[in-house]
Amino acid sequence: MATQIKFGTSGWRAVMAEEFTFANVQRVVHGIARYVSSHQSNRARVEVIIGRDPRFLGETFCAMGADIVASYGITPLVIAEPAPTPAISYAVIQSKADGAINFTASHHSPEYNGIKFSTPDGAPALPEVTQAIESEITAYTDAIPPTPQAPKGEVQSPSQSIDPRRMYLSRLREIVDLDVIKKAGIKIAFDPMWGAARGYSDAFLREAGVTVATVHDTRDVLFGGHAPEPDDHLLEDLRRKMREIDAAIGIATDGDADRFGIVDGDGTFLQPNYAIALLFDYLVETRGWKNGVGKSVATTHLINALAEKHQIELHETPVGFKYIGELMKQDKILIGGEESAGLSIRKHVPEKDGMLAGLLCCEMVARRGISLGKQLAKLFADVGSFYPLRENFSLTPEVKAKFTEKLRRDPSEFHGTKVAEVVRTDGLKLVLADGSWVCYRLSGTEPVVRVYSEARSREDLAKLSAAAKAWIFV
Repeated sequence: MATQIKFGTSGWRAVMAEEFTFANVQRVVHGIARYVSSHQSNRARVEVIIGRDPRFLGETFCAMGADIVASYGITPLVIAEPAPTPAISYAVIQSKADGAINFTASHHSPEYNGIKFSTPDGAPALPEVTQAIESEITAYTDAIPPTPQAPKGEVQSPSQSIDPRRMYLSRLREIVDLDVIKKAGIKIAFDPMWGAARGYSDAFLREAGVTVATVHDTRDVLFGGHAPEPDDHLLEDLRRKMREIDAAIGIATDGDADRFGIVDGDGTFLQPNYAIALLFDYLVETRGWKNGVGKSVATTHLINALAEKHQIELHETPVGFKYIGELMKQDKILIGGEESAGLSIRKHVPEKDGMLAGLLCCEMVARRGISLGKQLAKLFADVGSFYPLRENFSLTPEVKAKFTEKLRRDPSEFHGTKVAEVVRTDGLKLVLADGSWVCYRLSGTEPVVRVYSEARSREDLAKLSAAAKAWIFV
């Protein structure tokens, strides 16, 4: 029986040689090609971009994908080298393509691979699109049971090549104030984590005369033996390089460069929640934009406080950047972000861009002339302090069934505090009378509950976190 293919918040991902097999990849690409064919544009020629991150067999999957889409009369525009997801997104918009197939597992560990599909607007496919693709995969599987084919190793179809790097970096030059960074004379360290951003962020800065030092600047399909995730515990090499050159800031990106990691000059990791809030405040100050701010339901209320301070409309979305992308396409927001290190800004791609986030943080440090830690302290002084936390808890089948039922209720009290608001935008979020909150989201792919909590002091956060865990298992 064929594996059921399900798209999550950002595409389909699976372990290679288990579910991510040649046969299943063929099924998914056939499903996408069938979907694109049934939603053809009015142009004489339908085109789909095909790209990848640096993972194992990426070239082979691109060749296979190009052959399959070509069999539907679709012209594949193949990116020869690993390319960042935001660069692929921008290429879709600029080339007016009918979408993009991106072979990437993003920040997941090296045994995974995946497929993301971008729609013609460069945005991550919305649920109605991925559901339609899933239906097409099923229809294809039922009609012609797929059998593994020997990979050709090179593109045999009538494809064209496309290089998104130049057009994307040109766009960054329009957004990021390189003169400010150069004049400040700050030094920057960059860690692409062996991923798709190699030769992007550092080259962009270096061409402008900024001093940049890079670590992990080679292709490694094993990503150093761990997930290519720019999180605190995986950035020691970046910190070491920062100390070597006396860098004012360290910036990092994940495997496909849609997520970011930021390290302050003293080696302190800056939570993505705080980076988004700081950049929101900075863009209002320097660009004068006032058209709104978007955040997921699980992202810090520091952004809520800043929206109130700047008198800017706040939009709170379900988890998944595609929802923020929709607000961007409508130009309803100047910046949108998620606590999981996803961010983009207006008039750019409606997709997470980890490179842009890092470069804007460099500009912010250069212009303001003070560290990120001091900038955050100033924000806290202006609008109050906020301490967010994300935790995952594994559930037995019995506990999951009981807790799922519990999530359907609307409690009036939590942690000895009155519940001021129950939010069901995504999962269950309880906003308490003292301004703290907790949000529960059950994973759709594993027996795990994700718990997001935030309090106004570290001490209160520790108590809230303990209560949030206890509420699951009581």
